[in-house]
Amino acid sequence: MTSAAPVPAGAAGSDDRGRLDIHPTVLRKIVEYAADQVPGTLRHERRVAGIDVGLTGSNAKVTTGSDDPLAVDVRLELTLQYPASVRSVVDAVRARVDDDLTRMSGHHVRALAVTVAGLRGAPAAAARLQ
Repeated sequence: MTSAAPVPAGAAGSDDRGRLDIHPTVLRKIVEYAADQVPGTLRHERRVAGIDVGLTGSNAKVTTGSDDPLAVDVRLELTLQYPASVRSVVDAVRARVDDDLTRMSGHHVRALAVTVAGLRGAPAAAARLQ
């Protein structure tokens, strides 16, 4: 098995490696997953025409920046667990989203608007386990 040696920076051919574009859908998935991992956020039932179609978590819309290609604007909708400090959970979501987005994609959050769409008690199964 042979492998190509890395091309040193500044050597011929090092500038024509191409570029990496990350689709906004991928950025949206990173944001939603990061938000859903924060304690205090909830996944809730999703119904269509009264029929249960599973669980859904946060919902995000990501817009990439025009002047800075690595900057993104995020609108995020969450459901939070009640009772909880809304401000502290939202602050934790902001930090986690920014950290994960930067670490995974190299993009950074320019603006993050969070809407708390609902407050719900802990799910019955989780309440029984505590």
